Amino acid sequence: MTKKLSIIAGVITTTVFANVCSALVEIDNIKTRPVVQIPTKVLKDEAPSYLPAGKKWKLVWHDEFNGKEIDKTKWMCRESFWGQDFPAFAHNYEGVEMTGKTVRLHLLRKGNDFCSPHLQTGSLTYDIPKDTKGFWPFGKMRKPLFMHKYGYYEIRCKQPKYGGWHSAFWLQAPGVGSNPDASVCGVETDIMENYRQHNHGKIIAGNGWGGYGKDSKWFGHFSWDYEADKDGWCYYGVDWSPKGYTFYANGKKIGEQNSPVSNVEQFVLVSTEPGGYRKVGNDGGLSAGRRTWGKPDPRLFDAVLPDFFEVDFVRVYDEVPQELKPTKKQIKRQKKFK
Repeated sequence: MTKKLSIIAGVITTTVFANVCSALVEIDNIKTRPVVQIPTKVLKDEAPSYLPAGKKWKLVWHDEFNGKEIDKTKWMCRESFWGQDFPAFAHNYEGVEMTGKTVRLHLLRKGNDFCSPHLQTGSLTYDIPKDTKGFWPFGKMRKPLFMHKYGYYEIRCKQPKYGGWHSAFWLQAPGVGSNPDASVCGVETDIMENYRQHNHGKIIAGNGWGGYGKDSKWFGHFSWDYEADKDGWCYYGVDWSPKGYTFYANGKKIGEQNSPVSNVEQFVLVSTEPGGYRKVGNDGGLSAGRRTWGKPDPRLFDAVLPDFFEVDFVRVYDEVPQELKPTKKQIKRQKKFK
């Protein structure tokens, strides 16, 4: 394992020189960092966005979750995992509650089992169950509802109260890992994961690529102290550009990951999942479902229901190219040659 970590102005950047194993970079000074994002009122009667400074942004896709029902033109349910029906994923939008201002993704108990909703705007090809007798290992592709490349991706949310299940806001490509070059097949970008919130008080973000087998690479994920406002709301976002990824939480810059960069369109996921079901063996769940799923995390039985992951909005912005104005020296030179 060869890895170099550089700390520049309190921001950790990771440079890869060879194949590396997963590593979690602790960021302990997040509370003392200055707010570097600008709160911007984008939509009337809605909470502001925290947008990266120094750039102009245009809102290109969003859901404020103000309706009576989930917008099925924007969100589909992830119900399968590696070609198998997955018991931890709620089916057909079960557990999705619209409050009129937010969406709540509920933890559901069914006897001694648990499930919860997993929303997405597209689908991972490898998830789709095989539906033919031929050699092709995947089912018919699901038409994506929203795919996008580059921009700023933002969520405003409240975390679940109890452990044993997790929430996440992330990006994925349908064929991630299908090419040795991650730039042409996609990168999984975890903008927020709360795996460690209830045990360690931490939130996680970072990238993974190379698929989910022996070529998989997960290094340099960032871990920082969980923070929320007085009402429990949190902001998380990533600025994805051809130059790399910059991660933010509550207006503060968390870190950067600049190689590799996906140059293909990806879909958005707002997900929850009860723990334990995919933990069969030590392969991250890759063999799960072929024989049996794991058992629910024991902490789930201590959760007082209702418990839910609540989302106020999801927004996607494009960076607006700014026209460079000529300097006084350039103007003077132009006049000279006229």
